Amino acid sequence: MKAMKKKFAGFHPVAWVLIFGTFLSRTGFFMTIPFLGIYLGKIKGIDPGTTGAILGVSFLVGTLSSFIGGALSDRFGRYPVMVLSMAAWCLVFLGFAFADSVPVFFVLSALNGLFRNVFEPAARALLTDVTPAERRADAFGARHFAINIGGAVGPLIGLKLGVGGSSSLVPFLTSAGIFALYALVLVAMTIRFKQKPSEKSAATPIKQMVRIVFTDKVFLYFLLGNLFVAGAYSHLDTTLSQYIGHDRVETYSVLFMVNSLSVLAFQYPLARLMKRIPSLQSLKLGCLLFGLGLFGFGYFDQAALLALSMVVFTIGEILCFVVGDVLIGEIAPEHLRGAYYGASGFAFLGQSVMSWVGGLMLQTIGFDRGPLIFAILMLLSFVAYPFFQRGQSLLRKRETRKAGHPEQQDLSASLS
Repeated sequence: MKAMKKKFAGFHPVAWVLIFGTFLSRTGFFMTIPFLGIYLGKIKGIDPGTTGAILGVSFLVGTLSSFIGGALSDRFGRYPVMVLSMAAWCLVFLGFAFADSVPVFFVLSALNGLFRNVFEPAARALLTDVTPAERRADAFGARHFAINIGGAVGPLIGLKLGVGGSSSLVPFLTSAGIFALYALVLVAMTIRFKQKPSEKSAATPIKQMVRIVFTDKVFLYFLLGNLFVAGAYSHLDTTLSQYIGHDRVETYSVLFMVNSLSVLAFQYPLARLMKRIPSLQSLKLGCLLFGLGLFGFGYFDQAALLALSMVVFTIGEILCFVVGDVLIGEIAPEHLRGAYYGASGFAFLGQSVMSWVGGLMLQTIGFDRGPLIFAILMLLSFVAYPFFQRGQSLLRKRETRKAGHPEQQDLSASLS
């Protein structure tokens, strides 16, 4: 604990606000959204394929909106984008509280993806802005820590309030209230810590941002691999919730808490490991562990072995997501951090497709064929490996070229 206290000491006040705000927002999110598939299937009587599509549209819209949110935060500042998107996100959860038809759920799910993915890249870019390079792994580790504390607390509160039952009015209203509180905190932060976009950021047209970001080959291979990593992670909230949650809600809730508690247990030891090996090497290991964890979900029935599978899955999550955020901060030009973090949201396309694929396989192959379904999902997660391998090779060449030509140190990453 002393080592962890020292590790997390000295962050900028804005960083601490973002970390605490992450805890708030994820508590509200995890109170309701992980149980949405159960609620739609059991209470609203919506079939698994349609439920998967409803859940997946959130990821699809998030994919399309993420770059825009990041780019706007580069041009107009992080705070305006964060305040407006968080306030709108609050209204979406008010809508979930009263929705009662498939089309309305589709719209609300789409808006959930929109505002979440406008907010997230701006927040991650701001955390990078206020944190020195040597402390970013610690800062993003603390942020991921906060996400998973919220993930541990949120489902407990949600179950206590009756989420997934005949009425989810109170849980969704509570989530909306939490988002409203965070929006007010962001307004106060805007007043206390004023920040303006750099002249270079403000002067860069969005069209040029697109060209720079999507001609960075290292970033592109990271993004392609992340499509499959994000797709693997999406099954936690979608396919797994339907597969186990349709008749074992308590088991699914326990697994979700195991996921969060495993992050708390392994975050610090893994952070030390991640500093010793290249970022993309961590990502390769993470995608393999994601796949093994998925296979275990379908193969095992015993609670202890399912929990072990979740631990393996969670270690893959830590390796992929913390390192991924740090890697983007390393390769992105300073004035385009928001655009890069926003572009990383295209990985949500993998979540959108895989959540739909998972629901479709449950519907067509059957809930009794879990080993086959999750073996297929495991193989799909392994597809990320060759993309990360290629990205790692290109990054080595870039670093070698820079070492041989010091005058190129300040050039945009896209020139690789």
